[in-house]
Amino acid sequence: MKKSIKTIAKSGLTASLLLLLAVPSFSQTNKLGLSFNSLTTNFNYGESNSNLKSHKKNFTGLQVGAIYQASISERVSVVPELYFSIKGGTLKANNPLTTDKTTLRLYSLEAPVVARLHLKQLYLNAGPYVAYAMGGRLKTENSETSEKTKTVVSFGDDADDFKRWDFGFQAGGGYNFNVKRSVLTLDVRYGYGLVNISRDVERYNRLLNISLVLSKPAKAGKSDKQS
Repeated sequence: MKKSIKTIAKSGLTASLLLLLAVPSFSQTNKLGLSFNSLTTNFNYGESNSNLKSHKKNFTGLQVGAIYQASISERVSVVPELYFSIKGGTLKANNPLTTDKTTLRLYSLEAPVVARLHLKQLYLNAGPYVAYAMGGRLKTENSETSEKTKTVVSFGDDADDFKRWDFGFQAGGGYNFNVKRSVLTLDVRYGYGLVNISRDVERYNRLLNISLVLSKPAKAGKSDKQS
């Protein structure tokens, strides 16, 4: 598994270098934008809980926030972002962990910082993120009576508590559409959490992020035809 990851990483790096050499220069500017994201999220429960895979169900979440694209060169920029995120995951009824159907929902502040390679109006980006969970709720539905209960998630060092901090990586790409004096960007990413966010069982964040970003040049008088 580790050899496969290393091979994929080397192949991706080689492809990126070839693109940098092969693609001609296109101008880009610093931009400030607002982002509205649809999230498809779930949890990876680790190899020790592989029997939960068939019981998982995706959770549809949401992100709202702001981004700033800072130009480094004609083809490279750095993009810090800040979001309010709603993420989670569902285990269907009769699962080995909770028996009843459960849906965990977490509310967090998330701050990715991605490096972006520009290829005309298309771009590729990747980078780390850090997140802080402000709260959460666990909804349980009894498989026999269909009775639903909601409990507030607790954070701390007890056996059933969750951890507030999460860290991981995001990678994907996007396309810029020119809309009068603004730019509308469609961005698609995959997020891979590296921190076990709960103490009773392994639980790592996984997400597919599809976002729309409306942005304008941060400095007046610069062309934003290509980003």
